[in-house]
Amino acid sequence: MDFLQLAGKNILVVGVANRKSVAWLTAKLLLEAGANVLFSVRSEERAATVGKLAPDAPIFICDVEHQDQIDCLEQQVAAQVTTLHGIVHSVAYADYSAGWLPFHETPRAAFLQALDISCYSLVALANAFKNLLDRDTGSVVSISISTTRMAAENYGYMAPVKAAMDSSICFLAKSFSKFSNVRFNAVCPGLLKTSASAGIPGYVDSYLFAEKATLRKKAVQTDEVAAAVAFMLSPRSSGINSQGIVIDAGMGTNYFDDELVHDSDGSA
Repeated sequence: MDFLQLAGKNILVVGVANRKSVAWLTAKLLLEAGANVLFSVRSEERAATVGKLAPDAPIFICDVEHQDQIDCLEQQVAAQVTTLHGIVHSVAYADYSAGWLPFHETPRAAFLQALDISCYSLVALANAFKNLLDRDTGSVVSISISTTRMAAENYGYMAPVKAAMDSSICFLAKSFSKFSNVRFNAVCPGLLKTSASAGIPGYVDSYLFAEKATLRKKAVQTDEVAAAVAFMLSPRSSGINSQGIVIDAGMGTNYFDDELVHDSDGSA
């Protein structure tokens, strides 16, 4: 039974990095559901990786820092399909080459580049594809984080950048509602093991702490996030719009877990 009603739907997945990424595991689910998946990646190297994972799928190269490449992507996709039923935005970048710095010392260029790639790219893609997206059932889903209010020092300026993206989801949903029923939502996972997270200073320690903070004492898995994204793309989630769907295994309600509050010897 096609519960998700995704068979035959045209979905553009932007940002596959490798076989462990949220974007690829989402695409894999979509392909298994019978969807027609198109891919956009930032480089020839990424295109070669996706080509091995999905050898029959159309793959386009687009560096979202450049508007002309986004416009070209829309033209290339339009040449393949007459209607786009969904877009997965799984794009984020931060330059940590300066090392860990207090937030108030964040380099201007690094912050603005992260904002451009991680946030504005969603706005630019939505605008470029506004005439191709199905106006009745179109769904755009971006990948965020479980909370942007937790000031994790090692995550630095990416939390404010993701907060801007979360707000952009709401504004895009509002502006598109003037002429369509296209929905915009974010799926917001807790800490994951991905190639992107590997570049964050001290991430492993944060990941292990987050795992202890979940109610089940097991970190969120990437395939769990992908399943939520697939649902949000499907007509089955038609009543959900302008939202951030948190996938954190209960971590956000469990920071005062007894094991976290007390040391191993029982003292606070």
